[in-house]
Amino acid sequence: MQVFHLGKSKYAGDLTGKGAELFAGRWNRKGVPCIYTASTLSLSVLEYAVNNSLDNIPRALSYTIYEIPDKEYKKFPISSLPGDWLDRPAPVSTMDFGTQLLREGIHLVIAVPSVIVPEEYNFLINPLHKDLKKIKVAGVKDFVFDVRLKQ
Repeated sequence: MQVFHLGKSKYAGDLTGKGAELFAGRWNRKGVPCIYTASTLSLSVLEYAVNNSLDNIPRALSYTIYEIPDKEYKKFPISSLPGDWLDRPAPVSTMDFGTQLLREGIHLVIAVPSVIVPEEYNFLINPLHKDLKKIKVAGVKDFVFDVRLKQ
């Protein structure tokens, strides 16, 4: 199965999760690495757009296509998430939920509904997992961000 991540070109193909480790995210606390990906390229663009101001969007963007084994992810339905998972900014409860899963290292990839489109899923790759080598970078391509999304 292919999943997508949009970000700065210099970090394309990253398998360390260093960005999320340094800055945290909805599903992880600072200090815990995570690679945020989406089920489609278009969802990854939407996720990038809502999480970055126009001033912070670099000219050099790329998307990474990761190949994850079909049986190597655990899908968490809305009913299993903290009740405030949709809140903005991201609540502590979701950071704690994801951080615990990442630290436990049971799942190589964790699938959670997107806050933007809850019917679609984001896939969190766990760089701490013992089977990280099963994740393959299937491609990296340059991407031009259409600023009309932010105007």
